[in-house]
Amino acid sequence: MKILFQLFALPFILFGQLFSQTAPFQISLQTFSINGLGGIQSYAWGQHNGKWLIVGGRLDGLHRRQPFAAFDLAGHNTQLIVVDPATQQKWSAPLTSLPQSMQEQFSSTNMEFHQQGDYLYLLGGYGYSASSLDHITFPNLSAIKVPDVINAIINANAFNSFCRQITDTMFAVTGGVLNKINNTYYLTGGQKFMGRYNPQGPTHGPGFVQHYTNAIRKFKINDNGVSLSVTHLPSTVDAMNLHRRDYNVVPQILPTGEQGITAFSGVFQATVDLPYLNCVNIDSAGYSANNAFAQYYNHYHCARIPLYSAAANEMHTVFFGGIAQYYDSLGTLVQDNNVPFVKTIARVTRDANGIMSEYKLPIEMPALLGAGSEFIPVDGLSHYGNDVFKLDDFTADTTLLGYVFGGISSSAANVFFSNAGTPSIASGQIFKIYLIKSSLVGLDELNVQSRGTLHLQVSPNPNNGEFLIRFNAKNTQPLTLSIFNAKGEIIDKSILKSINIGENDIKKKIPGLLTGGVYFITLESPYEKASQKIILEP
Repeated sequence: MKILFQLFALPFILFGQLFSQTAPFQISLQTFSINGLGGIQSYAWGQHNGKWLIVGGRLDGLHRRQPFAAFDLAGHNTQLIVVDPATQQKWSAPLTSLPQSMQEQFSSTNMEFHQQGDYLYLLGGYGYSASSLDHITFPNLSAIKVPDVINAIINANAFNSFCRQITDTMFAVTGGVLNKINNTYYLTGGQKFMGRYNPQGPTHGPGFVQHYTNAIRKFKINDNGVSLSVTHLPSTVDAMNLHRRDYNVVPQILPTGEQGITAFSGVFQATVDLPYLNCVNIDSAGYSANNAFAQYYNHYHCARIPLYSAAANEMHTVFFGGIAQYYDSLGTLVQDNNVPFVKTIARVTRDANGIMSEYKLPIEMPALLGAGSEFIPVDGLSHYGNDVFKLDDFTADTTLLGYVFGGISSSAANVFFSNAGTPSIASGQIFKIYLIKSSLVGLDELNVQSRGTLHLQVSPNPNNGEFLIRFNAKNTQPLTLSIFNAKGEIIDKSILKSINIGENDIKKKIPGLLTGGVYFITLESPYEKASQKIILEP
C-alpha cells in the first residue's frame, strides 16, 4: 500500500486555513532554447562578459537504480561548453587535450564551485576514473581562467595553459556547496562516495563506501595565477546538523548587515531517510541550527536567487522547483515520503527580527523540473560582494535578473523505481528570470507552518500501518497525541510525557486501519498544534 500525508501544522489556527501576503516583488519566467545546446544537470559554471562556461554535469536524467546503469560513462559531459544567451549561440571543445586527471574531474557531476574574479575554482565531484578503474569522488582543487578559456573555445584555440589542478584529500567531496565569507572559503556538507551506486546498500553487488563530511571545512586559496595552494583552517563537525548533501547553501546578508550563508534543508537526516526541514545559519563566528523555521518546499539542490532589502532589513531567497518531501495540492500541503519531483517556486524570507517564513509563489515551473539546475545572473547588476542582489537598487518596473538553465525534467513525480525507458531527462531549456516591482504586485501564500517548531513528520512511506512520528520540542512539557477517523471521532489518544528538548521519535501503530480510509494524527503542545491527514491507498 502507498500512504500519502496531507499536513497541517498551524499554531492555534483551523486546519486548512490559507494566508496570502502581499509580495515584495514578483518573479516572471520566459522560456527559450538554443539550437544545438543539449540538456545538462548538476554542472559547474563560470561567466565572463555575459558568456557562460559550463563544466562537468550529467547529460541524462535522474540516476538509474541498476548499478551498471547508474552514472554510466554515456552520461558524462566530456566537453567544455560556452553559451551566449544574448545571441543564443553555443560553442564546445572536448576535454581530450587536458591531462587525464583534469579530464576525469572536469567530466564529473556535483562538483562544488565558486568563481572569484577571473578564476573558477572546482572541488571534488563524482564520476568514473579510468586511472582508478572505478567511480570515485575526486580529491582535487582545480582553477580555470574563465575569460581565456571562453575565448579559446570560441576561436578553436588551445586552452590547456589556462587550467591548473592540485590534489588534496580534503576536497574529495561531492554534493556539498562552496561559498565564501569575506576572504575565507566554506565547503559545507557533502559526502565522499567511492564505488558504483547501488540502492541495495554498500555491501551488495559492486559495493561502495559513503561518508558524509558532517562538516563545514574552511580554507583560503592562495593563487597568483601561476602557483595554486591552500591554507586549511579548523573545520567544524556536527554529525546531527551538518549531515547534509545535494542541497542549497545560499549566500545571505544577516540581520546585522554582515555577510553569511544559510544551509537550507538537504538530505538525509542522520537517523531517517527524510530531508531536513530546518536550516543552518553560518557566519564568520560560527553557526547555529534554526529550529524555529521549517522549509517544506525545495529540499534538493535547485536554482536559487538571493535578494536583500537594506531598507527593510529583509533577506529573500527564491527557489525554483526541484525535489521535495512536500507539495501543494489545492491549498493543502501533501507529504510524500518518496520525495517527488515538484514544480513549486517558493520564497524564504528572513525579516528584520530574524524570523524566517516560507511563501509559495503564484507561479510554478512549467513542468516537473529544476533539480540540478542553476541560476546564472546577468553581469553588472547591483549586488553585494557575496553575490546577493541589492533589491533596493532595482527601481525599474521589470528587471532581467538572469537565467535558470538545465536540471532534470521528469515525466512523473516519482520515477526512481522505474526501470525502463527514460522517465527523466536532462533539460536544455533556458528561462529568463524577471523581477517585477510594480505597484500591482501579486500575493504569495504564506506557509504558516514554516513558522512552527514541532516540525511533525511521519515515516516510512509506504508502510504497513506502523509509523515513526518525528517532532521537535522546545521544552519537556507533555504533549497530546490523538488519532481521529474521518468523522472526527477519536480512535486513540495518549499523553507523551518523556519528552526531550529537540528531536523526538515515537513509534505508533493505528489500530483498525482500513485500506482507503482517512485518518488524522494530531500532536498538540501547550503552544502549538500539528496534524496530518493520512490516506491509505492499495
